[in-house]
Amino acid sequence: MLAYLLRRLLYAVPILIGVNLLTFVLFFVVNSPDDMARMHIGVKRATPEAIERWKAERGYDKPMFLNDAASGSARFTETIFFDKSLRMFALEFGRADDGRDIGQEIRDRMGPSLAIALPTFLLSLFVSISFALLLVFFRASYLDFWGVVLCVAMMSISSLFYIIGGQWLVSKLWALVPISGYAPGLDAARFLVLPVLISVVAGIGSSARWYRTIFLEEISKDYVRTARAKGLSELAVLFRHVLRNALIPILTGVVVVIPLLFMGSLLVESFFAIPGLGSYTIDAINAQDFAVVRAMVFIGSVLYIVGLILTDLSYTLADPRVRLQ
Repeated sequence: MLAYLLRRLLYAVPILIGVNLLTFVLFFVVNSPDDMARMHIGVKRATPEAIERWKAERGYDKPMFLNDAASGSARFTETIFFDKSLRMFALEFGRADDGRDIGQEIRDRMGPSLAIALPTFLLSLFVSISFALLLVFFRASYLDFWGVVLCVAMMSISSLFYIIGGQWLVSKLWALVPISGYAPGLDAARFLVLPVLISVVAGIGSSARWYRTIFLEEISKDYVRTARAKGLSELAVLFRHVLRNALIPILTGVVVVIPLLFMGSLLVESFFAIPGLGSYTIDAINAQDFAVVRAMVFIGSVLYIVGLILTDLSYTLADPRVRLQ
């Protein structure tokens, strides 16, 4: 197990380096610092002096990869690549265009994002699996048929409809919870109920339909027929055998959600004015704050790799017969 973890961590290093290089090329080669300065300053006011001043204020006036004017290690450290790219491996993200420390902003905004993402993740998993098991229990019946129709219909509706419709119905018409905003501490609960509820409802269709397919595939296997032949009830077969053996494909799909637990939901946080990492990313894109966008791309890649490793480890918990090589 330890050898497997070390090997996977070593594999992650070149992946992160590749993501880092690709991000650097996209932001500084395809879109040069001069182009960034013109976008921020405005084409009409982008004089050569204004461009150079903008670059100097943000550290973009250095050479890209090699500083011939410096000596020793400074030839490599006094460059845009080291200052804006390699420092992220030490979780030093620098400052945004408005002067605020990006690392501090990420730490401050992680709490609201987790406050939405964790209950959404757990409730979605519970509701979707329970609904899928219900459809499988009544498979080939009217309940199963109309349940699948409902899932397909919910999948076909944009998440924006759920957000706007939920705000209008629950907040404006019924006035049960605030339509948007956020408060620290326990007061945050009344602001988070509606975003969590909408996020769960919006994801039920696709998740439940996928879980139903997995359970139907498992329920047709020989070990299920053997369990029934031993006299086990259908509920016991579903929960003691089918659900347990279906955990591996379920866990594989769950890994995609892990980065979102920390990165936040872009749409939900933006529409509900919640100061999380999702809204932070959207605001940075709108403001063309490339330093923040680079930091969020890097953090997302790190979290995704961590999620893959955790998923592989969870296989051994779901099925002890699985051996990590």
